Order: sequence, then structure tokens, then C-alpha cells
Amino acid sequence: MNIIPISAFSDNYIWMIVREGRAAVVDPGDPAPVRAILEEKGLALDTIIITHHHFDHTGGIAALKSATGCRVIGPDNPKIANIDETMTEGVQVTVLGYRFEVMEVPGHTLDHIAYYNVEDATLFCGDTLFVGGCGRVFEGTFPMMQQSLAKLSELPNETEVYCTHEYTMANLSFARKVEPMNTDLVAHIATCAQRREDDLPTIPSTIGQELLINPFLRWQSLAIIDQLKQEGRHTGDSPADVFGAVRGWKDEG
Repeated sequence: MNIIPISAFSDNYIWMIVREGRAAVVDPGDPAPVRAILEEKGLALDTIIITHHHFDHTGGIAALKSATGCRVIGPDNPKIANIDETMTEGVQVTVLGYRFEVMEVPGHTLDHIAYYNVEDATLFCGDTLFVGGCGRVFEGTFPMMQQSLAKLSELPNETEVYCTHEYTMANLSFARKVEPMNTDLVAHIATCAQRREDDLPTIPSTIGQELLINPFLRWQSLAIIDQLKQEGRHTGDSPADVFGAVRGWKDEG
């Protein structure tokens, strides 16, 4: 799958899938950079893919649809205008010949969905899972978000994770506070720091990588539980308890 990152705003990525002269874009908050790439590469916009209703993910829908007549797929939420096909858990949708399974992953928002392609092991997860982090829980609850992340964590380790913000270095800095002796994390910090120095995205990650370094997926780590106890933040050892304690700690920062 040919996937191009398009930078938008201060730290967003709009992901563009390209195939045989056509394109699909994921969460185009800003139409201008999408139009520029379409023109530069001589591509026709076929589909807009939406993960949730926040404006930095939906703000470009109207202009792009008006200009190109593309179809728009996304969650069943009246806050999002111009959706042609609403997506719900388990729906299989074809975009540019690629088949995606829709996964409901509420927490960051209640309408949040992700799109998973089995054949290419590719996940577009919006603001649910980040490199070394996860989205802030605005509309759901901590247990709800933990369950959504658990669903994503069960995908194959090789699954490439395309999230929509370049939050990586801040996330990894916090992760080091939560699990300071994690050698996989230390190594990944160095790798990502070099990529940012070279002005390259740190994304995609993989599910396997995130299971090694992301404190929001590592609710079974005894080292994290011990660190929470040292910080006076331990409220229990269940996955939801550990996740909630870590997410609450991150929210304070």
C-alpha cells in the first residue's frame, strides 16, 4: 500500500493512499495541502476516510468533496457533515480496491473508529493510539479507552500503525518517567530522535513495537505498577486501573 504523509497544522498528518492515479485521504482537517499534493501528482481524489468528529480531522471535508465529488466514509455522527456511508463495528469497506475492517474504539471521542486492512497489515487509528502514547480521553471513560486499546493491541504485531499526530517525542519522554528501565523504550527514543532531526515522521509504528514501549498498552508491566506505587498513584492492578493511573498522570502534565 502506497501511503504518503501530508503535514497539516502544527503536528497533524493527513494520510494519503495512492493507487493507479487515484487517492484516498484519512482525516483531512485542512484541504489546502491535500489539493496541493493531488495537483502535484496528478491524482483524482476518490475517498475521504474519517475516524472521528474533531475539526482538525474533518475541517477539509466540505471543500474537498465540493471540488472533487469524492465519497466520504466515517462514523455515524450528525456532527460530521457530508458523510456518504456511515461505518460501524465489523463493517468491511473497500477503498481503492483495499478492504478495510471497521473497528469501534471509543474513548478519545464516543464516535471514534479505526480502519484495519488485513492483507497489508495496516491500521489507521486516528487519535486512539499514538507512538508511545494514546489520545486524551475527552468523551469516554478510562476503562472504555483501555478496552479500545486492548482491541487494537490484539492485532498482529507486524501491523503498521498510522496515527494522526506527531506527538512522539513528548510521549516517549513521559513513557521514560513511567518505565525508566525499559531498554526497548530507550532505544526507540534514540531512533525517533534521529528521525525528527532528519525532519522525517516517526510514524508508522507497529503494534509489536508499541507493546514493547507504550505505557498505555503495558498495563501488565510489573515495572510500571511498581513505579505507580512509588509515585503514590497506584489504585489497583487490573488493566483498567493501571491504564487509568498512567493516563491520569499524563493528563497532569
